[in-house]
Amino acid sequence: MKPKLLIAELWGLGDLVIATPFLRAAVAQFDVTLIAKPYALDLQPRLWPGVRIFPFNAPWTAFTKKYYFWRWPLLEMLRLQQSLAAEQFDIALSPRRQWFLGRLGGDPRDLLILKVIHARERIGFPHLGSGAFLTRSLPLPVPDAHRYESWRIAGKALGIDLPPSEQLIAAPLRNNKTVLLHSGARLPARIWPLENWRKLAGHLREKNYDVQVVCDAHQETWWKQNGETNVACPRTVTDLFSLIDRAGVHIGNCSGPGHLAAISGAPTFTVFGPSMKEWFAPLHPQAEWIEGKACPYKPCSDYCRFPKNFCIQDLSEDEVWPRAEKFVQKHIANGPA
Repeated sequence: MKPKLLIAELWGLGDLVIATPFLRAAVAQFDVTLIAKPYALDLQPRLWPGVRIFPFNAPWTAFTKKYYFWRWPLLEMLRLQQSLAAEQFDIALSPRRQWFLGRLGGDPRDLLILKVIHARERIGFPHLGSGAFLTRSLPLPVPDAHRYESWRIAGKALGIDLPPSEQLIAAPLRNNKTVLLHSGARLPARIWPLENWRKLAGHLREKNYDVQVVCDAHQETWWKQNGETNVACPRTVTDLFSLIDRAGVHIGNCSGPGHLAAISGAPTFTVFGPSMKEWFAPLHPQAEWIEGKACPYKPCSDYCRFPKNFCIQDLSEDEVWPRAEKFVQKHIANGPA
């Protein structure tokens, strides 16, 4: 019988996708359970078919009002704790690391979950006093290491050998001709201005490329009011998969859809703003990107310190367009019609 392993990855879509190489390798040695946001249920059949999902929207992962404790689903949280404790996990793991109070370490809230479910062995990155929740502390990677490197370190602790990110093998290309241009992101500070995205789509169409504009729900009206008649607004990860499957390349902000496209085999071009390419470049050997303007406060987490997030707002379409065009020419078979 395989040891029972619980993994806590409670954050965004991109974070979950980055965990994919680890999850695929772990099922060979462990009975794997993942506690994650509910959209992990859509990812599971496609990306990690051997993993069991416990869906949970952790209130501290919300963008706003995360510490309005009176709004936390306390009864749901208690039931989840009881259900997980009843599983009697041999090992519980949280490989998340973050900057907090000027120091790099694990997330104490996630580490507390490992403690309260009474897993026999609890593994993660300590932070300040949260190491008391762990039975084994992981060595921190260098500060600018990709988030995937945390999974490699966790894998080494569990006897799972993962290759460096540059040696990961991409899913087979589908030879599709469509440019999937996604203008959304979970954090508003990471969104390149929509007018720039509209101009970029127009330039690509002038070169006779087939462009599918995809956006978040709150952007749909803007696109339609500005002349986009073929905008797609997927409501679920399954809907997003169906669009990615018809794409030859993906162009977008630093966001979950880009990571999902990369793991599905589509080369990606990312417009970075407040986040770091070193941490969040999509896991595809042909991924490319352009960085936003320099700022002494990078990387930002949730909020910008300035009235205007100039790192991405001041990145002009004239700067992005030549790089994006070369990227598309490289990957769309036979070039434009």
